[in-house]
Amino acid sequence: MPKRVDHQERRQHIAAALLRVISRDGLEAVSLRHVATEAGVTAGMVQHYFPSKGSMMDFAMRTASARYEARVTAQLALLGEEPEPHRVLRTLLAMMIPTDDSEEDDGHVALAFQAYAATHPDAADYLEEGNELLRNHFAELVRAADGRRDADLAATILLAAAEGLGVHVLSSRLPTSQARASLDHLVDALLDAP
Repeated sequence: MPKRVDHQERRQHIAAALLRVISRDGLEAVSLRHVATEAGVTAGMVQHYFPSKGSMMDFAMRTASARYEARVTAQLALLGEEPEPHRVLRTLLAMMIPTDDSEEDDGHVALAFQAYAATHPDAADYLEEGNELLRNHFAELVRAADGRRDADLAATILLAAAEGLGVHVLSSRLPTSQARASLDHLVDALLDAP
């Protein structure tokens, strides 16, 4: 009887290997052969599932996004049934600052994808769509927490600050506690929140 192959599982396995390569060695190390070695499969198998580096990167970006969304969902569930908007906002912002090895790995991957998107329009479109959804969600939370503010402007400021602080944590060893305290201070200043 022929062995049944779960193609989605194989794609996920290869994408996980790609994410490890990016996190550990950087985007410049990504090749079919390097990813195949990391995944413990042949380069031909990688090429079967991902005919180009672009298709592999696209799938990996979506996989990384799904992992991040799962972490966000789990953290938001801890806030209870109807958390106050400023608590949700603080939680979402804090999650953009890596606190452990796994989150640092994901942060390095996110930085690599941003660099990749700078020269690949399809990837840029995907990241732009995700940023727009996040910015709109932040704006809704700002409106709910403090209707007096320009919610769109506040959302843009908060997103840029969180991303920038996350980059500094990853690249210049800014202490996580300082980055998170900076975000809390910014939320307080923008929302007059408790």
